[in-house]
Amino acid sequence: MVALAATVLLDAPPPATTRTERPPAAVPVAAGPAPVTGPGSATAPGSATTTRSATASVTTAGSPDGTPGAAAPGAPAAPVHFAGKAFDTCEAPSLAVMRAWRGSPYGAVGIYFGGRGRGCPVQKELTRAWVASVHAMGWRLLPLFVGSQAPCVDSLAKRPFAIGADPTSQGTREGGDAVRAASALGIGASSPLYLDIEAYRRGDTACAATTLSFVRAWNREVRRLGYLPGFYSSADTGVRDMEAQRRAGTKDLPDVMWFARWRGQPALLTESVLHPQAWTPHARIHQYAGNVTETYGGRTLAIDRNAMDAPVARVPVPARSAVRVPVPPPPVVPPRP
Repeated sequence: MVALAATVLLDAPPPATTRTERPPAAVPVAAGPAPVTGPGSATAPGSATTTRSATASVTTAGSPDGTPGAAAPGAPAAPVHFAGKAFDTCEAPSLAVMRAWRGSPYGAVGIYFGGRGRGCPVQKELTRAWVASVHAMGWRLLPLFVGSQAPCVDSLAKRPFAIGADPTSQGTREGGDAVRAASALGIGASSPLYLDIEAYRRGDTACAATTLSFVRAWNREVRRLGYLPGFYSSADTGVRDMEAQRRAGTKDLPDVMWFARWRGQPALLTESVLHPQAWTPHARIHQYAGNVTETYGGRTLAIDRNAMDAPVARVPVPARSAVRVPVPPPPVVPPRP
């Protein structure tokens, strides 16, 4: 991912009022129900979930133990939220690495699950079994889709993937591609799918308009198919433009905002280009450092660092097979003499 820089200070949202439960060691804390809100939403002070560097929480409207519960018949499944630290890396690590990194301060991981613009299109580890396994370890997943890019994208490597002449049709098609790819990996409905739009030339209004049409069409299709559209971009380009559209009342914007500004410290609620109450509560991720190397459990990865309070993938656990209990035959009563 690519980010531009500015400066903001470390911050944490006010404490949550929801119930929390202690999980097993190194597994995120589970909290009580909290809703996902839209891009234009605002919340009263004190309604967001606390984010700290050494702790995390999972919020879900499901079963009492904090795991995603079954929705009522005909209702969409409840989104699951995570508040804490996350990392993303170009290629999904092996299960051995993910197991070793359970001793890290991170509780969620970004996975590049689809899109023609991925920097690492070959994801030899990323399978349905991998998703189920890392989720069972306690990891929460942030599915990233790197599809077509802005026509004026900064990165030379991304220019072959520029949005074409019909951004609406292209966005709709790629939104469907994203849902199919996520579903194939066992990522369930009501999960967020994060569209990665890399930094592009600021001030190019025609390019920004084309990109917006693509993003809105992608969002509509992802929503129509039962998932939550999220958006990743540089704070000074894609995110700035989305905030301007939010202020203007534009529809079909992302439900979750993942902004990149590399200054080394999280600033989840004090990003300068976003209104303080935009994309709150539980709908922000800040990528605050990139291309750093860290080692845990003897395993080293090159990662980007993130602070978040936002939805994560739902990975439904298959229902356990019913166990048949044999019914003993009725006792044999001897006939009366």
